[in-house]
Amino acid sequence: MRIGLVGCGRISKNHFDAIKQFPDDLELVAVCDVVPDRVQSAAKEHHATPYTDLSDMLKTEKLDVISICTPSGLHPQHGIMAAKAGCHVITEKPMGINLKDADAMIQACDDNKVELFVVKQNRLNATMQLLKKAITKGRFGQIYMVQSNVFWSRPQEYYDQAKWRGTWEFDGGAYMNQASHYVDALTWLVGNPEYVMAVTGTLARKIEAEDTGTAIIKFRNGVIGSMSVTMLAFPKNFEGSITILGEKGTVKVGGVAVNKIEKWEFHDYDDDDRLVEEANYTPPNVYGFGHLGYYKNVVASLKGEAVAFTDGRSGRKSLELILAIYRSAQTGKRVSLPLSLS
Repeated sequence: MRIGLVGCGRISKNHFDAIKQFPDDLELVAVCDVVPDRVQSAAKEHHATPYTDLSDMLKTEKLDVISICTPSGLHPQHGIMAAKAGCHVITEKPMGINLKDADAMIQACDDNKVELFVVKQNRLNATMQLLKKAITKGRFGQIYMVQSNVFWSRPQEYYDQAKWRGTWEFDGGAYMNQASHYVDALTWLVGNPEYVMAVTGTLARKIEAEDTGTAIIKFRNGVIGSMSVTMLAFPKNFEGSITILGEKGTVKVGGVAVNKIEKWEFHDYDDDDRLVEEANYTPPNVYGFGHLGYYKNVVASLKGEAVAFTDGRSGRKSLELILAIYRSAQTGKRVSLPLSLS
């Protein structure tokens, strides 16, 4: 399958590295970025044709698949363009920054009979897979509480590297960008939220959106959740964790990016308990190794051998919860889900 990539910035390396692992299934033929030097460098390194205009690339290359690594606010626009050109769409998280645009991208992929994949690679971490399995098996009994902490560091220089970072139009803040995988994990592990109450603030960074916040989430199944996020941890990324407290079990998956099982205790033994140590790993960065597994699933899905781990409708759930968190923080009120589009 001929694949192209648009957006040759920070996250694109993970996509390039993953694509290389499937030489029999994926051929990277084109790259696109509005910054000429950046796209020329990527094209040279990966032996692909460079473009500075996505419509030109789509028109010229006759691609089967496109990976979208552009600023978050542009994901729907670029996904719709790709779908209309007959391309299957792989989009980085979040799939958009509002539901109207996200739904338009889902509809465009449906209309043009192409697949839409939203990258949520943390689901594929060995630690998270083990936790999901324990929940599916019912090992916790009744789950009472879930907590997620994302205590990371993004200095002002990070936001200054690109004008779109930290803006409402193209990026959002700590919840929308850095912590979106953890919001996704909460809905994936626990279920659909009923309502949310949140407080956010821009405490230190010179950006439009928030750098810090805390949300309380009530889930439809009765679970009470909380999520605290900041980009102000000193002096570097400190913790990315999820803790689940249940009737018959307590688990904390922590480390810097849910890469280490710090607590694993259940009332009843299961053979999975022997897998805890080998599930732990040390990631090269907060992105972990999940992109490789994600592309493996994409390839298998497109070959009809698997179903997508995270399609457009699944990716929409975490976006809706993030927007509910923002709405609560802005209004000071409890916000119920699902959200209206208005």
